Amino acid sequence: MIITAPCVVTLSWQLSDSRGQLIDELPEPVEFLFGGDDLLAKVESALEGQDAGFETELYLEPSDAFGDYDAALVCFEDRSLFPGDLEAGMAFEGLPTGSRTPGMPADRLYVATEVYPTHVVLDGNHPLAGMALRLKLKVRDVREATDDEVAARTVSDGLLSVLGSSPSAPDRLH
Repeated sequence: MIITAPCVVTLSWQLSDSRGQLIDELPEPVEFLFGGDDLLAKVESALEGQDAGFETELYLEPSDAFGDYDAALVCFEDRSLFPGDLEAGMAFEGLPTGSRTPGMPADRLYVATEVYPTHVVLDGNHPLAGMALRLKLKVRDVREATDDEVAARTVSDGLLSVLGSSPSAPDRLH
């Protein structure tokens, strides 16, 4: 089957930074909705018209992937707003109730990057924001998408991988 929207592609990949340092590897194939919300536009462009067995290597500038790093998405919140067992690296959907930082997007995933006795540093950027990436991928299979998958615009219940198109959505790296 030729890859055209909407369909489901099964992919495996290796994702590296611009210097070739491995960031993520997906050795076991995973399904993604082609023509939905599961893949970046540049990845979809490379896959369009291909079929199972296709392999490619892509270079993704930040604008092709997760955007530039935005310092305005970093904020400081009072430590008392968080659970006692808070550690750096923990992620939260939106800011905590009682947040004092005006204008921060509510629909972001925020990662606690630093935890101090009086405050917590939260970062709403995607972990790969600002990075140029190298993606080596292989199409393992292609199938028709179900009506439910097309309606949901994703293969699984909101799973967005490292190739996910939403920079604010949770992903495999969190």
